[in-house]
Amino acid sequence: SKDDVKHVANLARLEFTEEEMDKFTQQLDDIIKYAELLNELDTTNVQPTSHVLDVKNVVREDEVRPSLDREDTLKNAPDHEDGQVKVPSVLE
Repeated sequence: SKDDVKHVANLARLEFTEEEMDKFTQQLDDIIKYAELLNELDTTNVQPTSHVLDVKNVVREDEVRPSLDREDTLKNAPDHEDGQVKVPSVLE
């Protein structure tokens, strides 16, 4: 309905002309009708899934590796103190 389009536009902080409201009302109605066609599908033998592909965790193994030396790293910092990078305070 036009009220639904106005509500969504308000949430998105958009302003539409009356012509645009009529156009979007029809388009939104068409989208909802098309989505409702999915209710007609027979899904009784379809297993529920969270993803359409069989995706595995692709994160690498967590292994200890050499890292930068603290002193070498702090050479790049504009200011440092007690082994840490010193930044301006952001709190009052």
